[in-house]
Amino acid sequence: MSNFFDQLSASQQSNKEQISPPSEDIATQAEYNTPLYDSQIKATTQELLKFGLIEAQHKPKRYQICLHYQTQINTILDPLDLQIHIDDTRGLAFIAIASHEQEHSDDWQHPLVRRQRMNLEQSLMVAILRQHFLAHEQDSGTGDLKAIVHLDDLLPQLNQFLEATGSDERDNKRLRNLLEQLRTYALVSEIDDNDKITIRPLIAHLNNPEHLQSLIAELKKHRLAQQNSSATQNKDTQPQ
Repeated sequence: MSNFFDQLSASQQSNKEQISPPSEDIATQAEYNTPLYDSQIKATTQELLKFGLIEAQHKPKRYQICLHYQTQINTILDPLDLQIHIDDTRGLAFIAIASHEQEHSDDWQHPLVRRQRMNLEQSLMVAILRQHFLAHEQDSGTGDLKAIVHLDDLLPQLNQFLEATGSDERDNKRLRNLLEQLRTYALVSEIDDNDKITIRPLIAHLNNPEHLQSLIAELKKHRLAQQNSSATQNKDTQPQ
């Protein structure tokens, strides 16, 4: 892939004077007039391909490159049927499959993207976290990235839907395991020393009302099956 990046960078060299530099806090005009930015666009694109997203909060310079050189990055990604999406309100850039490829078929899978479906517990945890995230944005404004929540606020909600195990230790462990699993999806931060997490902005793009309706329907079906199974067991154990 390095040859492709190098060839594309070389082809863009002649058009470089038509591109304005992003801002002085990233580089001066003199720095931009060198091949430095060809390599930085390349490195930023490679980082997007590696991690899937770049957040302004954590990597402001990389994000600014995504923001101001979106066309150039998309030109690099186009042969891979990928594209960059920018959420400039929340300071987020992330990779997605090109929309025209998604229209081909519901069964179509991108050869470079592994589809990972969340189980019921993970999906429920996402729905709970997204609810907290949107409530935080309503109170503090969209784009405020300090969506911090305590585990004690999450546990009762999780137990309400999944039912408590009867052991506080097991319930807490289940919650922590779910949060750790979602951390690998870049949806939450690590649990800090005060048993708090920060909900990351990607969660706003992972779920939507349609997904939540499907989740609720699946959850109702799951709980109904549990109730029927429990009723059947109680009937079988009753003395004749």
